[in-house]
Amino acid sequence: MATSRLTVEAGQPPLRRRGAVLERAILDAALDQLNTVGFNGLTMEGVAAGAQTGKAAVYRRWPSKEDLVADALRAALPSLAHAPDLGSVREDLFELCRTLREAMYSRPGTALRSVLHECDQAEAERFHELITEGVMRPTEERIKEVVRRGIKRGEVRPGADHTFVYEVIPAMMMYRAKVCGSEWADPDFEQMVDRVMLPLLLAPAP
Repeated sequence: MATSRLTVEAGQPPLRRRGAVLERAILDAALDQLNTVGFNGLTMEGVAAGAQTGKAAVYRRWPSKEDLVADALRAALPSLAHAPDLGSVREDLFELCRTLREAMYSRPGTALRSVLHECDQAEAERFHELITEGVMRPTEERIKEVVRRGIKRGEVRPGADHTFVYEVIPAMMMYRAKVCGSEWADPDFEQMVDRVMLPLLLAPAP
């Protein structure tokens, strides 16, 4: 019988684990479900089977599917702690775009996209804070870091230090992923940086 990474054969007794070890297994199983059957296909029973535990152990910790998914994503989303510093705003933005793409198509990133694609408006409200605090705000902060560094070097005009500017890259990446269902290749990033971001950012020539 085909099984996921953590699923056991039918009838096999649950493993005896407790505390953080069991919780980690449950959260990992939830990510597996999101990557294989999506948000709509995820069930608490399926997560319990994947984690090799009983359904009651899942419900004791997470009363709803939405609570479980939110915690699984929160625990796994990659951290954007620092912006690249390669000496020019163009190279920094290009490398940052590649980092964001890697995060978007990582295991937790794919799981998050399944939530964004499949949940309805009411369910989406449950994940609004997670998406804002775990994805959008850190992304915008790293872009802000690149822009302000460029301003100090005299490479970027001071007026470019604006919230709308910081939202351009994540908005375009999310639009293509969520609405168009297509991926970003390196040449696409180059075009976005050269044709969209640099005209917004660069100081005019003397």
